[in-house]
Amino acid sequence: MTPQLPESPCVRNCCLDDADVCIGCGRHVDEILRWGAADAGEREDILARAAARRAARPALVFRGAGQA
Repeated sequence: MTPQLPESPCVRNCCLDDADVCIGCGRHVDEILRWGAADAGEREDILARAAARRAARPALVFRGAGQA
């Protein structure tokens, strides 16, 4: 039986920062491009690195119009 592949962490908020990391899912552009061909183990590794990047990133705070 073939192991089930982890699903993509894509949240459809694709925008790369200065380090070529997606601010939506936390994957590096190379990991995004590799995802389709990656096996289950490689996908798990990518997911772990992406989660670590997201955890290390400061939270974004959005303010309403007119608030400073």
